[in-house]
Amino acid sequence: MDEKNDLMEKVVSLCKRRGFVFQGSEIYGGLANTWDLGPLGAELKNNVLRAWWKFFVHSRRDVVGIDAAIFMNPKVWEASGHVANFNDAQVDCKDCKKRHRADHLIEDSLKDIKVEGLTPADLTKIIVENGIKCPNCGSKNFTEVRTFNLLFQTHIGPTANDNEPVYLRGEIAQGMFVNFKNVLNTTRKKIPFGIASAGKAFRNEITPGNFIFRTLEFDLMEFEYFIKEEMWEEKFEYWLDEMHKWLDLVGIRKENTRVREHTKDELSHYSKRTVDIEYNTPFGWKELYGLAYRTNFDLTRHSESSGQDLNYFDQETGEKFIPHVLEPTFGLSRTLLMILLDSYNEEEIEDSNGNKETRIVLKLKPSIAPFKAAILPLMKKQELLDKSDQIFDLLKNDLALDFDVTGSIGKRYRRQDEIGTPFAITVDYDSLEDNAVTVRDRDTAKQERVKIDELLSYLREKTR
Repeated sequence: MDEKNDLMEKVVSLCKRRGFVFQGSEIYGGLANTWDLGPLGAELKNNVLRAWWKFFVHSRRDVVGIDAAIFMNPKVWEASGHVANFNDAQVDCKDCKKRHRADHLIEDSLKDIKVEGLTPADLTKIIVENGIKCPNCGSKNFTEVRTFNLLFQTHIGPTANDNEPVYLRGEIAQGMFVNFKNVLNTTRKKIPFGIASAGKAFRNEITPGNFIFRTLEFDLMEFEYFIKEEMWEEKFEYWLDEMHKWLDLVGIRKENTRVREHTKDELSHYSKRTVDIEYNTPFGWKELYGLAYRTNFDLTRHSESSGQDLNYFDQETGEKFIPHVLEPTFGLSRTLLMILLDSYNEEEIEDSNGNKETRIVLKLKPSIAPFKAAILPLMKKQELLDKSDQIFDLLKNDLALDFDVTGSIGKRYRRQDEIGTPFAITVDYDSLEDNAVTVRDRDTAKQERVKIDELLSYLREKTR
């Protein structure tokens, strides 16, 4: 097994073992490509989302946030082009019945070929002429390539026949577009300004996989930034730079990312320019974030389809126009995976008896770690437990804390290292006398004696 695949297996194992990610519906045998976040995964997700909202919304005067509904009038998806254009090409192996994304199958087999914009007939021809094999069973016996829509369709009401279909949203952008006028009228924002949102999106993917990287439901964070057309190139570069600052903020190393420009053939139907920020995953370079210049496509289509005037009126110039849009998109589910991959470390150390052992450490940024500190009574003695309870009560309103009394202090340190807790607070018998505790740093394992009445300010400073 190569080093990268080994890393992926170790991270997946850690996620299950320590409560970051569980298989969805596991007691019933699971449901393919659905995952539940455990206690630590939920904390990590919420911390990343809060950090994103603070960085892109609260720290700015030109971006506001909304929380739009998952269900929308189906005319929204017709106007946006998703009903007609939100398609993938699929092909089935006739022997093992495995279904594949045709473009992925070709690009994985023929490394130097790009297939964006090709028809199903073109894709079928490439598969046949190049003798491409099914990666599952090795057969060359495929069906013809066909397309299908990625939107999940359902119905509202007691019977499907009584109502027109509705869709689970395939992206969260449309909620911001249809609320453009509402936000403009209630916030008095002037162009340029942005509307941010975060939440679930749903795509009926042909071949989801690679743990939580590609799933049927996933979390997105994004905003639509409304501009005059002549601003787009300057603002495009500005937001690309801000996206790199965000990566640094959550601890994703620059050397593991790159920017890839979309070719003309692979641009979405609404985009004039799109770049992906890709991450060097164990399964290749894959899209982590995207930045698209959507022109004024969406607001124009919604204005035409709804009959509502979505023009912006510039009071200073007397100009009236449909704004153009830049869209930075951040996959929250993918961010969690990349953070875990980036922060996973193994270190060889010696125990107190001189024996070598491997220390697993998640070197998470303290600001996003599930727990900021763990309180560890040295022994299960009542006086130490009482003192530890007092410290927990002192810190609990400001910091997310773990409280661990099981096992030796060394084993408890290892557990906290493995889940990324930046600081471990040991309460010992000296604490009863000097009103101080020993604080151990996760990354260096160095220990420092800190007065209990200074502990909150000490940890605040180091975990912000």
